Amino acid sequence: MLGILLSNIPTFQLSAQDTSTIDRGVRIGIIYRPGVRPGLVMLPRTGMGLDSVRAIVARDLDYSDRFEVITLPGGDSIRLATSSTAPRGARTRRSGSGTAATGGAQGGTGGTLNYPLYQALGADFALDITAAGDTTVATLHDIAAAGIRRTVRVRLPRPGDADFRQALHRLADQALQAALGTPGIAATRVLFVKDGKVYQIDQDGADQKLVSSTDRQAMSPAWGADGRHFAYMEFQAGKGWLYLQEMATGKRTAVSTTGSALDFTPAFSPDGQTLAFSRATEEGTDLYTINVKNNCCLRRLTVGRFSDNLSPTFSPDGQRIAFVSTRPGLPQIYVMAADGTDQQLFAPFDYGVTGSSNAPEWSPDGQSVAFHRDVAGTLQVFVLDVRTRTVRQLTSVGRNEDPTWAPDSRHLAFVSDRSGYRQLWIIDLDTGRIRPLLQQSGARLPAWSPRLSEAPSTTP
Repeated sequence: MLGILLSNIPTFQLSAQDTSTIDRGVRIGIIYRPGVRPGLVMLPRTGMGLDSVRAIVARDLDYSDRFEVITLPGGDSIRLATSSTAPRGARTRRSGSGTAATGGAQGGTGGTLNYPLYQALGADFALDITAAGDTTVATLHDIAAAGIRRTVRVRLPRPGDADFRQALHRLADQALQAALGTPGIAATRVLFVKDGKVYQIDQDGADQKLVSSTDRQAMSPAWGADGRHFAYMEFQAGKGWLYLQEMATGKRTAVSTTGSALDFTPAFSPDGQTLAFSRATEEGTDLYTINVKNNCCLRRLTVGRFSDNLSPTFSPDGQRIAFVSTRPGLPQIYVMAADGTDQQLFAPFDYGVTGSSNAPEWSPDGQSVAFHRDVAGTLQVFVLDVRTRTVRQLTSVGRNEDPTWAPDSRHLAFVSDRSGYRQLWIIDLDTGRIRPLLQQSGARLPAWSPRLSEAPSTTP
């Protein structure tokens, strides 16, 4: 496992990501429960300078995999509004910003939205993004109710500002919340390692940035629960140092008592006060925790006795830790109490049939643990049901490894060579849709952020 962690990474030139189109992804052969998703229309507008805003928001809502995004016919075949008065059933609602909104004239249409037409097209919701002076107005229409579900007014940063894209991602999440009552994942990022450095990228595959600030080899990034800092391992002189780094300033602090051995795979507890990690010495590899709030109190959780224990991941309630242990012979997924007691096998396997299992990560809702397992000589992503302790294979095409959960516990990012080289992909477990996150080769060890209520800038 350690050899895999520190293996060489091929070098390729980074390139910019296209943010102007919607990639609808492809489907893969996994078992899922198909459901009926509400239809969503993004209303077309011209002459307001908001094309890039609409494109990013529309893509975020499409990538949420919670809507069937309806593409309108081109030309003049669709009339946005009628000149009639509001249809029966249109009603006044209180917008999220405290402003009353009605089913009357919208965005300069001079009439009401043609609700029957959009209903005939299969739409349940229509999102209209317009400008009012220096304010961007997002109006979510409830088609069946023939009224406005919510109106959000925001002053966006200028395009090119550090927070511009995250402000749009947050706007998309507000629209999703208003429509379905479900938090979105648009305002999130993924850390990953490439060429021995840590980078971040928005969940839509854009705005890639270097975040580690050292020439030494950096590995094993892990987000703090607040999304404002992350931990990682820096490899130097045969030893592994653990560092905490602030996302906003780039300031980093060494974790005390590390650097005397090979310390790696850090993982934060949900409250952010404790960091669990793996430590490799001549005696083997074991798990430790340290109080990073007070930078003290090193505690050993496992004693290998001729086996290795590594790759910890906390349950969302902080009560348990899933980890990898070689005590059965091959590495497998185990679980223990957060104080190191009650260690037991977690993910079942068959001796002589099931290969090694590695890289566990507990889902934010606490119901699942994702990991990768050797199947017939190649790695595939699996998901363990925590309650029943049953596992199911999620991928089957190519080599797939290092899964990491989105905050919604239904999307996973992982590394796959299904396209011919190793790159980052995202899969939606509910629909089976898969899309590339980063199409350059060499990315590995992804870590998905929590929801980012604010978008801290980075200064490498």
